[in-house]
Amino acid sequence: MNDALLIPDWPAPQGVCAMVTTRCCSDGQSVAPYARFNLAAHVGDSAVAVANNRLRLRRAPFEVPLEPLWLSQVHGIRVVAAEQATAGVEADASVAHSPGRVCAVLTADCLPLLLCAEDGSAVAAAHAGWRGLANGVLEATVATMQISPERLLAWLGPAIGPAVFEVGDEVRDAFLAHDSRAASAFVRHGRNKWLCDLYQLARQRLAALGVTQVYGGDLCTFSDSERFYSYRRDGVTGRMASLIWIDPRGI
Repeated sequence: MNDALLIPDWPAPQGVCAMVTTRCCSDGQSVAPYARFNLAAHVGDSAVAVANNRLRLRRAPFEVPLEPLWLSQVHGIRVVAAEQATAGVEADASVAHSPGRVCAVLTADCLPLLLCAEDGSAVAAAHAGWRGLANGVLEATVATMQISPERLLAWLGPAIGPAVFEVGDEVRDAFLAHDSRAASAFVRHGRNKWLCDLYQLARQRLAALGVTQVYGGDLCTFSDSERFYSYRRDGVTGRMASLIWIDPRGI
């Protein structure tokens, strides 16, 4: 087992590669409060450290085949085609239908969601904080993949867990306005406060789309400071990357 990365536990087809980085890479270049393997260029970390960390992705144990498509994430619902987009494009999800194009999202409490087609013909990565999730980033990502939802597999990566994600009435109201069944994902936690289950909300949205092959959803970034960055826990911190691609060596 290598603590530097997580491999999703899902029955993805041969030729689909996916991983999530952690902060544990032994030769990561970032120092506190970003230590050690921060991959985000927008959080105040040294630009040299981030560049070196991103270069490190090309070597074992990661072996990412090409530079990932790094997005400028804005908690929105825009989805771009990885084959056509350029680095820094403002979007919160990307889709690839060609081998070697690496979809990536950066998170530190928000939900990273990876998707692939059963036959390995398409992959996607989406950044789903509560705003993006409520506004439809998963729906937009699935639509952009142009694959029948029942033929998709989804994996929910490390996010802030339901025991610690406290939100206000406005968050709950945003989800209930879309679907009253979202109420089951909120537990009252004081006056005008709720504990929110991002994983359950994502599963509800996927089920409504017809995506029933859903995996993951059991890792809490806030509670595991050894492996994960958490913005809610630390404020100034780094970001993990969730990456997925179709193997250019063939399926």
